[in-house]
Amino acid sequence: MNMQNKVSVDNLVYMEGISKYFGEVMALDDVYFAIKPCEIVGLVGDNGAGKSTLIKILSGLYPPTKGVIYFDGKKIHFSSPRDAINAGIETTHQDLALVDDLEIHRNIFMGREPKRLLAGFIPYLNKQEMIREAEKALGNIGIHLGSVEDIVKNLSGGEKQSVSIGRATYFKAKLVIMDEPTAAMSLKETKKILELMVRLKETGSTVIFISHNIHHVFSIADRLAILSRGKKIADLKISETTEEEVSTIIMNN
Repeated sequence: MNMQNKVSVDNLVYMEGISKYFGEVMALDDVYFAIKPCEIVGLVGDNGAGKSTLIKILSGLYPPTKGVIYFDGKKIHFSSPRDAINAGIETTHQDLALVDDLEIHRNIFMGREPKRLLAGFIPYLNKQEMIREAEKALGNIGIHLGSVEDIVKNLSGGEKQSVSIGRATYFKAKLVIMDEPTAAMSLKETKKILELMVRLKETGSTVIFISHNIHHVFSIADRLAILSRGKKIADLKISETTEEEVSTIIMNN
C-alpha cells in the first residue's frame, strides 16, 4: 500500500515532514503528526515549542516551508483559512475569532449566512432562519445561553467558547482545533468546555486540544504529542503514560 492510500485509510490528518521558517528563524523542523478519525489529541509543550505554528499551518493561516499534508485521504494545499473551513476544519483560537459587537446567531453563521431573495432577486440575510438554526445548534449539544440575539461581548469566556463549539458542530466539522480553550476560565466553565470537547468526539468530530494544562489534557484526550523547540519529541497514548512523565519530558527538553 502506498503512502497516500495508507493515510487515506488510517488517518484523518497526516502531516509529513513539516518545517516552517520565518526568515532564518526555524519554528518547526521535520514534524510528523497524524490524527485518526474521532480522536482527541492533546498538543502540548512549553511556549515557543511550535504548537501554534503547527496548527496555523493545518488551519490554512501559514503555508509550510517544507512538507506535505493529507486531510481526509487527500493531499491538500490550503491558501487561506477559508480553504480549511471549506474542507471541514474549524479552529477556535485564543482570541475566539468571534465578533464581539454581533449577535450570537450572526457569529455562528459568520461568512455562511443563509439568504433569501427580496422581490425575487435581491438577496438579504435570513435572520429568522439564523435565529432558529442557532438555537438548534446550541441546544443539540446542551448549550443554553438565554437568547441567541444577545451580543457576544456580553458573554463570559466559557460562553464564547460554547458559541464556537456550537458553530463547529452545526457545520459538521471533521476536525476541530481548540487552542487553549480553558485559559483564564473558572472551574465551572472549564468543566463545561472539557465536556463539550468530548461531545464533539461523540458526534463524529476529531479534536486537537492545545493546552499548557496537562491535567486537563489527561482528563479527556486519547493521545498526546509533545513539541519542543520546533520538533515533535514524543507521541504517547494517555493510557500508557502519566502526567508526571509528560511534565518531566517537557521540562527536560
